[in-house]
Amino acid sequence: CENGGQCIPNDEHLVLKNSFTCICSQGYSGDRCEIFDTYRLSLSFDNNLRISQSIFIHFITVRNNDKPLRTTILQPISYIKQDFLIITWSRIFHLIFLEDLKKNYYLYRINQTITSSDRCSHIREIFNKSFIQLHLLQRIKYYHLPCLDQSTNLSCFYDDLHLCLCYNHYDKRLTNCFQFDHYQKFNCSGQSVCENNAFCFQDQSDCPQRSTCFCSVCSYGTYCQFNTEEFDISLDAILGYHIQPDVKFTQQTRIIQISFIFTMILFIGGLINGILTLITFKNKVILEVGCGLYLFSSSILTLLTMILFVLKFLILMLIQMNRINNRLFLRIQCYSMDFLLRTCLNIDQWLNACVAIERAIAVIYGAQFSKGKSKKRAKLIIFMIIVVISGTLIHDPVNRYVINEENQRTWCIVRYSSKVKLYNTLINSIQFFPPIFINFLSAIVILRKKIHQKSNIEPTKNYKKIFREQFRRHFHLFLAPIFLVILSLPRILIFYLSK
Repeated sequence: CENGGQCIPNDEHLVLKNSFTCICSQGYSGDRCEIFDTYRLSLSFDNNLRISQSIFIHFITVRNNDKPLRTTILQPISYIKQDFLIITWSRIFHLIFLEDLKKNYYLYRINQTITSSDRCSHIREIFNKSFIQLHLLQRIKYYHLPCLDQSTNLSCFYDDLHLCLCYNHYDKRLTNCFQFDHYQKFNCSGQSVCENNAFCFQDQSDCPQRSTCFCSVCSYGTYCQFNTEEFDISLDAILGYHIQPDVKFTQQTRIIQISFIFTMILFIGGLINGILTLITFKNKVILEVGCGLYLFSSSILTLLTMILFVLKFLILMLIQMNRINNRLFLRIQCYSMDFLLRTCLNIDQWLNACVAIERAIAVIYGAQFSKGKSKKRAKLIIFMIIVVISGTLIHDPVNRYVINEENQRTWCIVRYSSKVKLYNTLINSIQFFPPIFINFLSAIVILRKKIHQKSNIEPTKNYKKIFREQFRRHFHLFLAPIFLVILSLPRILIFYLSK
């Protein structure tokens, strides 16, 4: 087999012309994949047309004394804004119909923009209800009438069994109908490579040459390997398909260039912030209490998180641009990067919660608060948080895999079973909501204690006035959890409302 075709031995018990069959790479055909696809079709859509993320392309070949041959491919529409699609095809064809996921059909004219006038109407839109209820044999003899009506400017129409074409013949417009299975499905002979319960679609039932994954709701990617229902949306899923393979950075899409600049600004700002906080909380006096240890550890994690985030972004870009191909490196970064980022973020949230608890304890105990016990307790708690958080997230790297697409893209995907998915949802909720609740509760405890102390000192003073004064003084304690909720609101809504 030539041009990268895959050689499959034929059954030795069958009498066949060749002892093998070549499965050709996209763009090649023939017994030995020696023929380069001769047809190069340009598909462009009018701006007023709303096309779904994938379309079926039906190639119809007319045959003498036989029904027309139909070959179908499923073509994903790129997530990147494109003016047209290029389709390569090697077989003979006479007609092309496009079908979107809502069962809208369009007649394709070679190298012409597809508009709403190319849409094929269902007979329900052309004939009245009583006509639709007639038997097929009674109906079909009137199918020439829609095409004769010049005012409708009809290109094609269809019923439940046929697809009909309107065409000019001398000075008349005639109708030509052929049988068309609107619900034809192929299951890739049980050899599906599609993820997330996607439907595997082949171009034809006998000797298929191409297969495509038909994604379920909230899944996407060539193999439907990405799922938007996940709580933590990876950079791979957000930006991956916007990065063009084998293209220089200066020629990448605008969204990638803007993302790179924005990431670098975040990194520089985060680096400066991390270094300054590290210098601040490294003070010996601050480290004498548990609160100081929590803040110092949080500063280290903030710095580490920013470095990991930038590394993740740069590695993703280099992989998708085909600058990194080492298989061992690809596996190591797949197993480690998202896991470390997620671990650092969750540990940081719990450290902030520990700071809130420590403040509340200090206010409650007052002069009896022991710095030595606080410091000893903090060291133990920091160690326990690191161990427990890492342990609860260990399912993430265990269920990660590196896969390759036909279009030379490499992805790091995660495959959870239903039980692990439930566990992951539970862990995400536990990692997110309790720290925020602890921050709020700690602020309330501190505020209540301060109001009580102030009331004892000034018993004649109005309670509402004391409350307002103390609330203004300690309002900053409520800001942290409020900002955490606001910043995390989009991913919470996406996670729970998409279920």
